[in-house]
Amino acid sequence: MAVGANRQTLDQLLEVARARIRRYEPAEALAAVENGAVLIDIRSDHDRERDGIVPGSLHVPRTVLEWRLEPNSDWRNPHVGGLDQQLILICDHGCSSTLAAATLIELGFTRAGDVIGGFEAWSQAGLATTSCPRLQRQPDEPAGMRAPDRAP
Repeated sequence: MAVGANRQTLDQLLEVARARIRRYEPAEALAAVENGAVLIDIRSDHDRERDGIVPGSLHVPRTVLEWRLEPNSDWRNPHVGGLDQQLILICDHGCSSTLAAATLIELGFTRAGDVIGGFEAWSQAGLATTSCPRLQRQPDEPAGMRAPDRAP
């Protein structure tokens, strides 16, 4: 088979992913969080420091997301619930979170979704944000293992 024979465009990948997950307008995501959903911020440390955070969100960078959520992983974040836990991912603009949420469906999470428009839309909707806490990780501390963020 030729390399790239089954290639899909990014728009096609996003369309397939969006069909598999629940997408939330920012206010809907906030209401879901208030009812027990876990909001997971998958943005980089740099983006969080630059733009701020959603208080109460759980920071699990995209680069380690699957390892921190896999139920059988030795590196699982203890603040994530079981496969039936409602998880809502948030990224910068709502594309990375779409692909990541679809991956969580593959891992068996039945209620994975994302915020349409990401952190930018959340902020523009006037929902709560705050500056990122200046907590430096210890040299032996893996990324994505802390408790949910709190306001500084």
